[in-house]
Amino acid sequence: MTTAYDFELKSLSGDKMPFSRYRGQVLLVVNVASKCGLTPHYKGMESLYQQYADQGFKVIGVPCNQFGGQEPGSPEEIQGFCETSYNVTFPLTAKLDVNGDKRHELYGFLAGDEASFPGDISWNFEKFLIGKNGEVLARFAPPTEPEADEIVSAIEVALQT
Repeated sequence: MTTAYDFELKSLSGDKMPFSRYRGQVLLVVNVASKCGLTPHYKGMESLYQQYADQGFKVIGVPCNQFGGQEPGSPEEIQGFCETSYNVTFPLTAKLDVNGDKRHELYGFLAGDEASFPGDISWNFEKFLIGKNGEVLARFAPPTEPEADEIVSAIEVALQT
């Protein structure tokens, strides 16, 4: 059976980023963009990361330029923006496609036809909660604030199981 731990991405700095390193942790995987009306979600994502990191929780930001060209920057520009504007300390991947013919295989797992929550990614800041076993537990629409009750409670339940 395929789990999130079977995938490898590149970090924003270009290093290998195997998801197997997160085995046994709860992950919130979010496609992000620096020039979107939802970009302030970075603040809530970082807050969640800080609040639950010591309990085995990680936020993974996945820059994507497929929605309105709202992530046009270079890796250095993206990193600089995230650090200076939102004090982001959670991991960021290299920019990738989440929909279409060039969709990264991780997003095929998260949102493809055989996924637990299938359907194309609708916009920036769509959120997937992955449990300690590497299976997708929930999917949250882009407008859902990272610190919304439904996300926080889902994270807390996942951390307890």
